[in-house]
Amino acid sequence: MLMSKLSRLLQPVLSCSLCQSERATQTSVCQDCWQQLPWLKQYIHRQEMQIQVAAYYQYPLDRMIQQFKYEQQLHYLPLFNHMLSQLKFPKVQAIVPMPISQQRLIERGYNQALLLAEHLAKQLNVPIWQPILRQDQQHQKGLNRLERLSNIEQQFVIQAPSKVRYRRVLIVDDVITTGSSIQALQTKLQQLGCQQIHAVCLASPKD
Repeated sequence: MLMSKLSRLLQPVLSCSLCQSERATQTSVCQDCWQQLPWLKQYIHRQEMQIQVAAYYQYPLDRMIQQFKYEQQLHYLPLFNHMLSQLKFPKVQAIVPMPISQQRLIERGYNQALLLAEHLAKQLNVPIWQPILRQDQQHQKGLNRLERLSNIEQQFVIQAPSKVRYRRVLIVDDVITTGSSIQALQTKLQQLGCQQIHAVCLASPKD
């Protein structure tokens, strides 16, 4: 009993990233804020795909994702990882993070989807697989819906053929809106012989 009390006293005091109380867990938020996150934990339908989503893209999660994605606020990563770990995943052979273009990689310094995927790969004990490259986005202004979809599809390019192939994979992304990027990536993975392609995202806007 005494040792457990001493252990708690010696642990660093963590402040909640949201309410600033000194009751944060290792996920960087306190239990109250954790329960008040805009949870979804359901599948949504996009582009003829069923995509599993942890939460709604609403305050405060939307702000946290934006800071994580564009302002190098990587201290949110344990929280996002823990949110994704609440979901139940199908049996897959590999994790495929949503690729970003070289331009985006230089701007941000990292691929946020890859950071999320690395934790899931450890959790599921499967490798990360990145057989698809993403080229810089072309201007979408003035294009109709079909032209925009075609534009997105052309961004995804299969790398030089690899001896390693997987049939059951899980695509990981941070935020899903229309699902066009996931659909384009799915098409390329099917060309590589993938037969069961699942997808999971951290957040999605409410319909």
